[in-house]
Amino acid sequence: MTNDPDIIFADEPTGNLDSKTGGEIIDLLLNLVRERKKTLLVVTHDGRLAARGDRQLHIKDGVLSKS
Repeated sequence: MTNDPDIIFADEPTGNLDSKTGGEIIDLLLNLVRERKKTLLVVTHDGRLAARGDRQLHIKDGVLSKS
């Protein structure tokens, strides 16, 4: 975060972590973006993680849709 980016991109940020550590990492990221007024864009297959976001977009059969 040294560059102070406006958008933080995270591709499967919890993919290789156990559930406890993954939850802690997501909590840290969400707190960081709220405190610093940043945007967090997460790509994930984890529905529980996606549900924590303000907005979800889905790609199915090459078609992008909102939920």
